[in-house]
Amino acid sequence: MILKSLSLINYKNFVSKSFDFDAKINCFVGNNGVGKTNVLDAIYHLSFGKSYFNPVTSQNIHHGTDFFVLDGQYEKEDRSEKVLLSAKKGQKKVIKRNGKLYERFADHIGFLPLVIISPADRDLITEGSDTRRKFIDGVISQSDTTYLSDLLKYTKALSQRNALLKYFSANNTFNQDTLSVYNDQLCHYGNPIFEKRKLFIETFSPIFQERYEAISGGTEQVSVTYASKLSEMPLEHLLTNAVAKDRALQYTSTGIHKDDLQFEINGYPVKKFGSQGQQKSFLIALKLAQFDFIKAENKVTPILLLDDIFDKLDEHRVSQIIKLVNTAHFGQIFISDTHPERTENIVKNIRQTYELFHLE
Repeated sequence: MILKSLSLINYKNFVSKSFDFDAKINCFVGNNGVGKTNVLDAIYHLSFGKSYFNPVTSQNIHHGTDFFVLDGQYEKEDRSEKVLLSAKKGQKKVIKRNGKLYERFADHIGFLPLVIISPADRDLITEGSDTRRKFIDGVISQSDTTYLSDLLKYTKALSQRNALLKYFSANNTFNQDTLSVYNDQLCHYGNPIFEKRKLFIETFSPIFQERYEAISGGTEQVSVTYASKLSEMPLEHLLTNAVAKDRALQYTSTGIHKDDLQFEINGYPVKKFGSQGQQKSFLIALKLAQFDFIKAENKVTPILLLDDIFDKLDEHRVSQIIKLVNTAHFGQIFISDTHPERTENIVKNIRQTYELFHLE
């Protein structure tokens, strides 16, 4: 899959900008604040219907205007595809594919597979479990529409159950039968999600370890494991056992919305015991493994966005990453960097065509 051209109107710092892209490597270089990352985010936006860096739609509109438009021309499986995304203050975002409006954003997810590697990924290590759940859900959803549908329905049932618990507390009442209706819904959608997450990690973990070894030179042992209370007992029992606690807290304290991923290096949490370089290598390996998984599941090569990833990596790790992406396994790649000379030296060593965009 190839993004052939991109047009931005009133998107972030751009009033109007168009690009024609190389089929292999495209580099955006320039000082901080010129919009390199914003171009990558626009490409991400067209794949997922939202910004990677700022999910508040109105904050992605250029100051002093009330709308933005993103227009991407793609080539996928020898077919031309036009995807247009527009947003106006006070209105819902709109996504069109070849002029036809999507009724649901969820129907678009997975059509333009994409993986981004960015300094913002550090949140996966430093932030709470919800960030890591979003990662695992995002990877699986790109190749499994049923999973995404179950996840949306689970989230809706969870919200309704929490509202009911708050109602019970406010009115000093309780009805087990009504609560059981939502318990049944959470189990109906939650159990398949748990099973798919478990299967995903079984497939994903060895791919990740192989990627990390290639980047680091095999000097460290790393692991990604799935932590879920559903591994200990069925969700039905967890919800039943937690009724008293849930009533006191006024929210649902157990379920697949509490699952987590554990990241370790040499048997210890990477958050506490990984150096900056090790953490960055960990995250890059995680995202390259995501790329491998999506490509295998979708039978389409995702677009790869590399946002400022060469910073804080030693020369050996940079060269290892370049060797990895300099294969037929990878398709179109977009790179942002503040050092034009460094970027040009890197891409010149890659036996691929490339385009360099100097942003000012």
